[in-house]
Amino acid sequence: MPEPSTTNRASVLPGGVPAQGKRPTLVGAGPAMERLRGVLGAVARRDCTVMIEGESGSGKELAARTIHAMSSRQGGAFVAVDCTGLRDTLLESQLFGHVKGAFTGAESAALGFIRSADGGTLFLDEIGELEIKTQAKLLRVIQERAVVPLGATRPIPVDIRVVCASHRDLRAMAGRGEFREDLLFRLDVVKVGLPALRERVEDIGALAGHFLGQLAELYGEPACVLSAGAMDALCAYRWPGNVRELANAVEHAVVFSRGGLIEVGDLPERVRAGAFAVGDGGAIGVQTAGVGVPTLAQMEKDLICRALRVAMGNQNRAAAILDIERRRLYRKITLHGLRGLVDKRSAGDAV
Repeated sequence: MPEPSTTNRASVLPGGVPAQGKRPTLVGAGPAMERLRGVLGAVARRDCTVMIEGESGSGKELAARTIHAMSSRQGGAFVAVDCTGLRDTLLESQLFGHVKGAFTGAESAALGFIRSADGGTLFLDEIGELEIKTQAKLLRVIQERAVVPLGATRPIPVDIRVVCASHRDLRAMAGRGEFREDLLFRLDVVKVGLPALRERVEDIGALAGHFLGQLAELYGEPACVLSAGAMDALCAYRWPGNVRELANAVEHAVVFSRGGLIEVGDLPERVRAGAFAVGDGGAIGVQTAGVGVPTLAQMEKDLICRALRVAMGNQNRAAAILDIERRRLYRKITLHGLRGLVDKRSAGDAV
């Protein structure tokens, strides 16, 4: 049986490389991330079951690890289980454990992921992929706080906190009979929604810098730097794979960069495709929305992002660059959720 992952082992760098001793880190200072930190902190103070929802790659396991690290269970194990693999009896034994002789090849007993998390946190990722029969067994574990290993007859008590995640609509699945409604009610005590990366563009620079620092540590070399054009392209792309895709794109760029400076040409082709040249200021990234033409709102947001970065977050200078009134810029910054790019010393009392 594969060894369960715990917080005492390793977090993961871009590309799946373990980084020993690293605690979970939430990167970003925009409004969405500030709200998320508050929610996770409140949830961590209680021992309730948590449902984390978000698109693939948005950081659901990182959020679960953060809850564990901030909770009274932080000294226990954090066991992450990918439910997409639990689809037959042998793999089911990984979750519930088994006794010796429970099935052909079971030459010794195994704890299973649930008992491995005793005293800590069990994270069930993509729980919507569990088969109905496995859902029924999991429901009993949550209700009775006890597990019956395969081949056993007596339940074994366990002290676990259950955190689960899914990118699928579990309520819709329950309506179609694909997910047990009684299990959904047990799991959906507190819901935490994670923002998609395209909803917090203001954090892309910080995230890219974070990944560049990790990769520099991994390779034992100075951290690469993103050119203005490369940063524009990153901010323009819609990131369907969210933070995970950004991490992979940054690693791709590091591999192909020369001299420590990452240019637009070092980025993956799919990211470069979302940018085009505007004037003499270099490339301004614009997502094409499938027809080669960006939306007006996306262009406006991209231009404001660029102006704020050039102005180092100073709203007066950014307004001058864009040739608009400062109060109008303030309203647009708020509308597009770009407060994280503003230097607080220049925020003033604009309305």
